[in-house]
Amino acid sequence: QDYKQVVIMGEKEIATGRVILRNMQSGEQEEISRNELIDKISAGEGNPMKLKTGQNEVDDGKVKMPGTIEGNQKTHYCGKLNVDHVGQEVKLAGWVGKRRDHGGLIFIDLRDRSGQVQLVFDQHEGDDLFSLVESLRNEYVIAIEGKVVKRSEETINRSIPTGEIEVTVNAVDILNKAKTPPFYIENNINVDENLRLRYRYLDLRRPEMLNRLKLRHRTIKLIRDYMERYDFLEVETPVLTRSTPEGARDFLVPSRMQGGEFYALPQSPQLFKQLLMVSGIERYFQVVRCFRDEDLRADRQPEFTQVDIETSFLKAESLFSLTEGLVKEVWEKIHGTEIILPFKKIPYREALNRFGTDKPDLRFAMELVDLNDLARDSNFKVFKTALENKGSVKGLCLPGGSNLSRKDLDDLTLLARQHGAKGLAWAYVEGDGWRSPIAKFFEQSLREAITNKMEAKPGDVLLFVADNWETSCTVLGHLRVKFAPDDLPEEPYFLWVIDFPLFHYNEEEQRYDSDHHPFTAPRLEDLHLLEKEPLSVRAQAYDLVLNGVEIGGGSMRIHDSDIQSRIFELLGFSKEESSEKFGFLLDALSYGAPPHGGIALGLDRIIALLNGDDSIRQVIPFPKTATASCLMTGAPSAVSDQQLQELKIAIEKKQDEQ
Repeated sequence: QDYKQVVIMGEKEIATGRVILRNMQSGEQEEISRNELIDKISAGEGNPMKLKTGQNEVDDGKVKMPGTIEGNQKTHYCGKLNVDHVGQEVKLAGWVGKRRDHGGLIFIDLRDRSGQVQLVFDQHEGDDLFSLVESLRNEYVIAIEGKVVKRSEETINRSIPTGEIEVTVNAVDILNKAKTPPFYIENNINVDENLRLRYRYLDLRRPEMLNRLKLRHRTIKLIRDYMERYDFLEVETPVLTRSTPEGARDFLVPSRMQGGEFYALPQSPQLFKQLLMVSGIERYFQVVRCFRDEDLRADRQPEFTQVDIETSFLKAESLFSLTEGLVKEVWEKIHGTEIILPFKKIPYREALNRFGTDKPDLRFAMELVDLNDLARDSNFKVFKTALENKGSVKGLCLPGGSNLSRKDLDDLTLLARQHGAKGLAWAYVEGDGWRSPIAKFFEQSLREAITNKMEAKPGDVLLFVADNWETSCTVLGHLRVKFAPDDLPEEPYFLWVIDFPLFHYNEEEQRYDSDHHPFTAPRLEDLHLLEKEPLSVRAQAYDLVLNGVEIGGGSMRIHDSDIQSRIFELLGFSKEESSEKFGFLLDALSYGAPPHGGIALGLDRIIALLNGDDSIRQVIPFPKTATASCLMTGAPSAVSDQQLQELKIAIEKKQDEQ
């Protein structure tokens, strides 16, 4: 498509030195020589011709290098040898895997990054060679020379790609010996994760870990190719920058040259990508490392990678289409799964009201039910008090929940309190009504009305939370996820959550905080509420969610310095503080900043989801533990007194250390 002329080449054309040139507009084609083709290109008939290579190039298994392979370097990859190589002399190098001694024959699995192949050592090849091979142990690094032969029918191993062939070896060189590893270098090992992190360089030798790195590489390449197709420039931004209030704590780096002052590692390239839009880049992206000093969970790391995207002169809908196309390309190329566009969009309040979370998993129903109207007619003081305080009563039906014991429900009550609720009410639905401590506070007709509204049937359990609206929603949202069906479909279900609030109120510090970051643009139709009702102002912000997991988030940015100053003022920054912390941005916005917006996609999380992993630690080459420590290198660590003196830093010892 979109090519005026296409060159067609097959085996016949390659053999004869001629090609077919087809005019894609008229359908006419002619057979010409290679030289004639080159002449046509050189002559520049019309627009210069674009030459495309096939996507399914034959992989001959050879090690690709710009020059010739010399000495004892490998000529082929172990896992790429097949019956087409039978009879060829090859040089291989890698790590010794399983070793099987059959008397006069020794079989060894040689492994490199491509896979493994079976080596055969015959004592008839010479006692010296055989004696050397007998000394080989697991994870020794060796180089061999040998001949690829076809296995006999009864010895074929169809469980591996190289199972139809083996290599008879005539020369071996031990490149390095190895200590016995602390765990087996194979898939599906049952080993403590801390041990794997301590010896991460060995863990990465395991095929499943190597495949994760390959998946990561391929995904990043797909992303870069896609972004280039739409004229995006990959621009690097600084790692050493200044500390700005963006939500999480900054990692600080002391400056030796400016004693007593500090750099901050970027939580995101937020300010710089906006400045790039002011610079006229228009379309920027970057696969970038980010840093946040926050408490860790399975899906958080102190340093992580995100796909950062920023555009000028595009509305949010166009940015949605761009992002959806990127996600579609990655999922279809990696998994072959058809992704239907466009993705569903749900406003933030609707998501919280129906599913109890701003990242709902829509693969199952179990929606929350608003019971305010019916709860008012009850005599249950907990419900009435919540409603009098302008709160909300929400319900959740657990299908088949009658198998829950009273102790199970007590545990759920404790869980609800841990998530912020004052308590949890419940009722078993039976054929003749409710079985519940709160049933006496409801007339029979009211119990039936609530049961019908929650679409419950005998055998179900009803859960109720009465609190402020947000707490009622989020607590039941946690319980909804806890009781999600086990047989959820594996197909990806993407959706956008939009119209987040611009601010939330920080009760602890008695001030407004940005819900995303202070550079998020308010919806224009809500701008008149900015000073009067700031909590009612919606942001032009959006999150991309996959199966209940947030994989990206972004917003349209403020490009007007006056609006930005109003936002800073609402957040409690004085003009002096705004100028001191963000003066460079406010100054830049006054020099003709274009309308712009962007999104950041969590690359580590996307790779984990593509691979079916629960933790992003699995797909990060060298991750940190839950305490932000590196068990392999021992980081963080103490430094010398001399280093501290150079930085003009003194360590204050704790009282017990003194």
